[in-house]
Parts: sequence; structure tokens; C-alpha cells
Amino acid sequence: MRRREHAITGNRRLAMWIGLAVPLVLFWLCLAHARAEGLAKVRLMPLWSPQAQFAGYYMAREKGIYARYGLDVDILEGGPGRSPLQSLISGEVDFAVLWLATALQQNDDGLKLVNLAQIIQRSSLMLVAKKASGIAGPADLQGRKVGLWAGELSLPVLAFLERYRLHVQRISQAYTVNLFLRGGIDAASAMWYNEYHTILNAGINPDELQVFSLHEHGISFPEDGLYALEQGYRKDPARARAFAQASLEGWRYAFAHPEETLEVVLRRMREAKVPASRSHQEWMLARMRDLIMPADSSETLGHLQLAGFQAAGTILHKHGAIEDIPDYATFTGDADADH
Repeated sequence: MRRREHAITGNRRLAMWIGLAVPLVLFWLCLAHARAEGLAKVRLMPLWSPQAQFAGYYMAREKGIYARYGLDVDILEGGPGRSPLQSLISGEVDFAVLWLATALQQNDDGLKLVNLAQIIQRSSLMLVAKKASGIAGPADLQGRKVGLWAGELSLPVLAFLERYRLHVQRISQAYTVNLFLRGGIDAASAMWYNEYHTILNAGINPDELQVFSLHEHGISFPEDGLYALEQGYRKDPARARAFAQASLEGWRYAFAHPEETLEVVLRRMREAKVPASRSHQEWMLARMRDLIMPADSSETLGHLQLAGFQAAGTILHKHGAIEDIPDYATFTGDADADH
């Protein structure tokens, strides 16, 4: 009889706790939903598939940094058939990662863009050749087969070739270095943080390579930047600046916590079904730090330097890619910023 009374009492207590707990859980769920609803929903598309080149944005979302700035940011995948520029134009995304050269060309064509933050201040593009092929200096590229990427990605290399008055066989290069590794071209276009390391991983030692880093030859195009359409920016400049500041904070966090960041990057790559090499992503993250936060630089993180802007504009104008260099203050949103 006592056992039955104890069982009844226990059941009543359990029911009481459930009765108290369920409303409490529902309260917190509703509160979380209300907070989420209070965030401005925006979308970002990087230049390519998930990789450490975009680690700062992943960490800004992962660590709630965007949320602290009042934003619910969905990071879409770029890559083959997924143009961040076209996605920006169509309204699929609010913000995009673009090269400065792309933004200047589009601006000249009538599509007004605003640079919200300049992530990479100089060019990390290089030409890579094998010393065994007899290439030791720029003059040795004369008449050789040189791999060029399509569109504006080739402009820095073309400016380099013009500087040294080189006439080469221009070979269309895919987004791999296979043609170079197989001897199909004498020099390949490569990014310091990506393809160059792929070449090293293929078993070629650095001392076997002749590397022409374009920025060391006076060809320095600022690369990855955060952009919005001017009309979208003017509708809510505070939101755009909040997004930029949160993204920069995400980069700072990524560099301060590289191991945690690598785990997040690799997870996103696996989710996107992109081949993931930890050693390659570790290299990429380290090189991104060198490019974004160089130890010997006093430049403000994220600020498009006037000198870099003018230099890129001058080269594009000289090559007929643009007719006019836009007003710097308007291009960076400083002309109507409410600081």
C-alpha cells in the first residue's frame, strides 16, 4: 500500500515538474525566436567555395559576432556557376566579396558599387615557373607559354608583361595548376595562399621554382573586398557598416584562434562536399593573415588605401578596361557616411 502511495506521489511530482518545465522551455524558445526575428537578415556570397580564404565570415557567424551587430547573416556558396557579382545584381545577396578590379570595371559600366571594407590590400597573385625551364628573370618569359585566368583576373599579369615589354603565348588556364605540373605551360598564374601551395604539395621544392610576385614588380591590385550595390547601401548605410565591422571582427577572431577556425572551415567544406585538406587550409589561413594583418604595416584593417585604389585604377585605365577612375569618397561610401 505504501509503495502504491509513493508511486502516486512520485507521479504527481513528475507531472508537476513537467507542468513547470514545459512552459519555461516554451518561454525560452519564444524569446530566442523573438531575438532572431529582431535581427536583420542579410546574405553574403564569397568569391569561391568554402575555404580558409573566407574564414573571417564563417567565424563572425559561428561566434555570434554578426548577431551582436544585429545581423542574421546567411553565407551562400560561390564557385563555378555561382557568381557573387551576378548574385548581387539580381538581389540574391546583399553583400559580395569582389576584387577591386571587378568593382572598378563594373562601376565604369554603370553599375555603382560601394567598397564597405578592403580585406586584402595588395596583390597576392604571382607567376610561377620552373628554373629547369631556363626562366630566371622576367626577360626569360619572352615567347613562352603563360597561363592566364579569364576576365579581370588576368589584368595584373598583363600589366606585368607590359611593364617588361614581353610578348608571350597566352594560354587559357583553368582553376587548377595541372597544366603547369604536366609541362603544358612554362609559367602559371597562382595565388600565394592557394595554387602556389598546391604546386609545393605536388612534390616541387621552392628552390626549384622561379616566382614573380606581382606586387614586388610594382603591380599591386588590392584583391578581396566587401561590396554592396550603391542603392542598397544608401537605403541603410548603418546596416552595411555594421556588417563590415562585424566581418573584420570575425577575421580578428579567426587569426587569434587558428585551430578552432580550421575546424569550422573544414566542417563547412565537408558540408559543401568540397575536398578538404587540413594542411592546405592551414597554409591558406596563415597566408591570409600575412595579407590582411601584416606585422610591418600600420594600415587600418579594412580601409581601402587611396594609393592602392589609384594605382589599380591607373593600370585599368591604361589597359582600356575603364574610361574613368571613380571618386574615391563616393566609391568607399565616405561621401555620405554619417560618422
